[in-house]
Amino acid sequence: MIDNGRQCILEIVDDLMIPHIFNFIITIFVMKNNLLLVLFAALIYCFITPPKVNAQAVTEVSNSAKSKGIFETDSVLELRISGPVRDLLSDRESASPYHNFNISYHDASGKEIMVAAEIKTRGHFRKMKENCAYPPLLLHFPNNDNSSDMLFKKNSKLKLGMPCRGDEYIIKEWLAYKLYNLITPKSFRARLVKVILDDERRKKTIAPFYGLLIEDIQEVAARNNVVSVNKKLRPEQTDTKSFLTMAVFEYLIGNTDWSVQYLQNIKLLASDSNAVPITVPYDFDMSAIVGTPYAKPAEELNLNSVYERRYRGYCISDMKKYEEVIELYNSLKKQMYDLYINCPLLQEAYIKSTIKFLDQFYATINNADALKKKFGYPCDPKGTGNIVIKGLRED
Repeated sequence: MIDNGRQCILEIVDDLMIPHIFNFIITIFVMKNNLLLVLFAALIYCFITPPKVNAQAVTEVSNSAKSKGIFETDSVLELRISGPVRDLLSDRESASPYHNFNISYHDASGKEIMVAAEIKTRGHFRKMKENCAYPPLLLHFPNNDNSSDMLFKKNSKLKLGMPCRGDEYIIKEWLAYKLYNLITPKSFRARLVKVILDDERRKKTIAPFYGLLIEDIQEVAARNNVVSVNKKLRPEQTDTKSFLTMAVFEYLIGNTDWSVQYLQNIKLLASDSNAVPITVPYDFDMSAIVGTPYAKPAEELNLNSVYERRYRGYCISDMKKYEEVIELYNSLKKQMYDLYINCPLLQEAYIKSTIKFLDQFYATINNADALKKKFGYPCDPKGTGNIVIKGLRED
């Protein structure tokens, strides 16, 4: 029994990786059957030796914190954009040059981080001064050598949506992006930001307002291990499941401002350049669920307003082909409703009207007759379901 005890203690000593000096002392005590002295020596070791730290675990946690991207949280990020603001906002021509700016924000510890950037105006409709107070912007980080910057490091380009007729619509469009994020990871992520424009030349700071950072298509592709493709196709030539999922989403939010043929507010992703692509929607400011004052359907569609939904997929007479898509939307119903119910930035009246708008959608997709009438509309030769709207691309 004593021999077994000796062996057990020696094994414990080895497992604890006690330094050689203590290992030697304890081994002598064990050989002399002095168990009390063994325990005493082990106790001394525990008191004078600091606890071991799992270096690998610390490294993994540290790396995880550092790699947290700009779109991996829903907290509102405050961005101060400093530079020739007046020159930038006045630049509404078709070919806009870049202007040099500094963008600063505070990290989790409160430290201010400053990054050099080039910024230019972009878009078409929202770029026109007669349409919008602020034009959409494109942020470019050509030489980001700030080792402290963990937000923009992986993003060479980012779109910044600016308020056109009030920043409450920025919040609503952000939620439209969040809706599609629930449906598929092959979607654009967006981050709500509080923008402070600091015009250094005029020594003037514009009051803060909400803006919307939108992920670049190349980052969407990399995140999903696919590539971005740019080719002219008919909707029938894209992946059926992803197209139906996307087209039903556009119907859900009341958006008709898109087309695959002209890549109007649509991007394409594929496993390689020769594979069948999937469709990825973006720019939802013309949708009913966002409800901007300037949102209206194209005249060719013969709709009274954006609140009158119109399904704009291609002709599919067999409604069974929608079953998987409808099952997906039904499974996400609570999460979609909660997105609006739990958002503290929304007014109660808007939440109620949006819930009602969603109710109408779910009533349609869960009623066989209503589903066939609405989703079978593109099969009507006398209808406007097959009209292709070219629109103005907002890139």
